[in-house]
Amino acid sequence: MLRSHESEEMYLETILLLKKRKGTVRSVDIVEELGYAKSSVSRGVNLLIEKGYVTIGRAGELSFTEEGLKRAAAVYERHRVITAVLRSMGASKEVAEENACRIEHVISDELFEVLSAYEEKL
Repeated sequence: MLRSHESEEMYLETILLLKKRKGTVRSVDIVEELGYAKSSVSRGVNLLIEKGYVTIGRAGELSFTEEGLKRAAAVYERHRVITAVLRSMGASKEVAEENACRIEHVISDELFEVLSAYEEKL
């Protein structure tokens, strides 16, 4: 079971990636992407709204607030860096992506800085 901040980060990252890919994102897109129940996604999105990370516009379109976009971009950056480092160590794309998705939620800021500095040298 994902801890609440992990779940929150997963939703933020998913919305960010869907926006890049599709332009507009609705809750149903998250359901399809993650394979979660509609009720779970609805609850997750409502929590993001309560925290001030996203808003819902016309036709249920989700948009980031400034703070939400900042958080989503930070989560995605952790994922990107960790994936790159794991790939540089010989992991396949699939294994690197899958593990980065888990590691990104629990890695300390200090260790992330180390990995980030290492990735810059690659």
